[in-house]
Amino acid sequence: MAQSEYYSNSKASAIALTIACLIAAASAGSFYDEMDITFGGERAKILNGGQDLSLSLDQYSGSGFQSKNEYLFGRFDMQLKLVPGNSAGTVTTFYLSSQGAGHDEIDFEFLGNSTGNPYTIHTNVYSQGKGDKEQQFHLWFDPTAAFHTYTIVWNAQRIIFLIDNIPVRVFNNHEAAGVPFPKSQPMRVYASLWNADDWATQGGRVKTDWTKAPFTASYRKFNANANKVGPNSKSTSSENENQAWSTQGLDAAGRNRIRWVQNKHMIYNYCNDYSRFPNGLPVECTRSRFL
Repeated sequence: MAQSEYYSNSKASAIALTIACLIAAASAGSFYDEMDITFGGERAKILNGGQDLSLSLDQYSGSGFQSKNEYLFGRFDMQLKLVPGNSAGTVTTFYLSSQGAGHDEIDFEFLGNSTGNPYTIHTNVYSQGKGDKEQQFHLWFDPTAAFHTYTIVWNAQRIIFLIDNIPVRVFNNHEAAGVPFPKSQPMRVYASLWNADDWATQGGRVKTDWTKAPFTASYRKFNANANKVGPNSKSTSSENENQAWSTQGLDAAGRNRIRWVQNKHMIYNYCNDYSRFPNGLPVECTRSRFL
């Protein structure tokens, strides 16, 4: 084969491979492929060929979806644009959860507010059915004006909550000190939009204004770089052992960022709530939060 023909064929092959990769990337994370609508009927809508999903809430029902797959550890990214305007009483969610009384759960919940007042970002971790590990934040941007990326990194050492790749919270594995940690129950990804005006906004003092319904939140660009489990899932454990999330922690820059977030934007931390724990703070509260 002539050298010019060789390079021509190689170039054509490279172009074909690039196109194939782009097609695969475009189809990855399709809500049709990845998710099932769980409640709300037509209030949950998959749009743009599976690339977007909207959830709506009215006075009759909210809506939600869950992943088709279960996972045991991984990195989970979702872009959200929250309910605009007067969102008081509404709760938008993105979380991981197993099932049953002793379930594990890792939560992002977005508590709406009256017009002009900030959303509250509510985080919590449940292990073996027990939670009570809440941290809450106000954001440094308007989460209703554009999409932002919310991430849960879950590995055997720690759980990291990130917003636009900025760490806002770390929950470390302190099983050696007797603190339960979610590590053995596979979890699905869940998302929902529902009414919680008995507690969500200013302790339930501000109720949902149903004249503003329907309320709508938008989701896109879901990605799970994670270990799938279950009878219908090909094991990806060996493929993912060397993924960054499997040992991800915080470097010096990450520790500086999380300190900035927690110093400037945290509004509640269970580890500082002495009135709630009169007999002493939980064991993990005496350890470093930023390892």
